[in-house]
Amino acid sequence: MILTKHEIKKQVQKNSIQIFPFEESMLNPNSYNYRLDYTILEIENNIDAKQPCKFRVITLDDNGYVLQPNKLYLANTYEQIGSSKFVTQLIGRSSVGRLGLFLQITAPLGHVGTNHKWTLELNVVQPLKIYPLMKIGQVTFWRTKGRKTLTYCMGEYKKYQTPQISKFYKEL
Repeated sequence: MILTKHEIKKQVQKNSIQIFPFEESMLNPNSYNYRLDYTILEIENNIDAKQPCKFRVITLDDNGYVLQPNKLYLANTYEQIGSSKFVTQLIGRSSVGRLGLFLQITAPLGHVGTNHKWTLELNVVQPLKIYPLMKIGQVTFWRTKGRKTLTYCMGEYKKYQTPQISKFYKEL
């Protein structure tokens, strides 16, 4: 069951959901808007799944930055988001999708017990100028059914507050 705007606010007040910084104006009927932080990583082409990705660090400012098609960019949420009670799901905003920006295509689901800035996958179909702190996506919160297992709390990506490249090469 997805939480409504009023329930998200109530759970934030009870500290069952953590969103920092929290702004009530960012609430939607069934979600909370999150913003783009100041750092993005531009992944170099010719990725080898057995090796760490090579990337270039880009710091966003008020002049913005133009994302290019056929490139993978990693960014992170400005907000630190999580819950020990609810499952998070990070998705794009339809208004941003209509600009040709797709994010979180393969990894929208967070785990109960995680609370951090989330790495975002960005891909555009045409050149698009982005800006720091723009409302880029939304997060929903879902009730779980069954026994909760908080084993992912020590997951590989949890400890970071900046965009992170894939650690898949460690699994091979």
